[in-house]
Amino acid sequence: MGTVCGGIVDALNANLSGNGTQTLVLAHGFGTDQTVWHYLIPFLACYFKILLFDLPFTPNASSSLYNPNKYSTFDAYADDLVCLLDQLNLNKTIYVGHSMSAMIGILAATKRPQLFHHLILLGASPRYLNEEGYEGGFTGSELHTIFESMQKNFSGWAHGFAPYAISANDPSAVAEFEDSLLRMKPEVALSVAKTVFLSDLRWVLPRVRVPHCTIIQTRKDPIVPVNVSFYMNKKLGTPSKLKILEVPGHFPQLTASTLLLQVLKDTLSLK
Repeated sequence: MGTVCGGIVDALNANLSGNGTQTLVLAHGFGTDQTVWHYLIPFLACYFKILLFDLPFTPNASSSLYNPNKYSTFDAYADDLVCLLDQLNLNKTIYVGHSMSAMIGILAATKRPQLFHHLILLGASPRYLNEEGYEGGFTGSELHTIFESMQKNFSGWAHGFAPYAISANDPSAVAEFEDSLLRMKPEVALSVAKTVFLSDLRWVLPRVRVPHCTIIQTRKDPIVPVNVSFYMNKKLGTPSKLKILEVPGHFPQLTASTLLLQVLKDTLSLK
């Protein structure tokens, strides 16, 4: 890990901007990059120093960075996050992780709790696969179909998956997500999708020890059933608050940014 740490800021295309003394980290999920936060940044930058970065699978990250074996688990992503915060001498950050980045933040927080003051988990899931007594949202055969579709016709899959994930009458958001998906190399996208959808990180939830934790979840998320947020709220090792947005879709930062901003303002006590 140490050797990668040195160049991690450039490798992950990290950018620090904004005012304020406390750092707010915005971490994107699968199929997007740091630009997915563009509606929120102008407001949040008035209050915080904002750290944006791209995960290794994005075309904006260093092309030599993504290795399917290394990133076959969430651990490598969490190590990268710890490295990045260390290199920038940041601690006690407010971390907003969307989708897979919520779990990356949780893992990183168990490795180095002092780096995080508040974890805000947006559309988070520790496990997507159903099993007896746990509804993750997908059956094994549904995931198999997704992987097969990605492998056979990636652009066709992205064209169908984008409106499904957005789940709102918002053509610009659908186009933005589809364009972002299509910028990924198909083989990289498939590798990351398998890492995410086949993960089971339920074991890590009770190990989280940070001062504050907030779960934000849309009522009708096609990727993460709302009951998953209740499950996480119960299992997290830190007392957490759960905020349900009465909107559909997996990307409220694109489709309901005003509502999401209001919830963030309330959560962070911003005027």
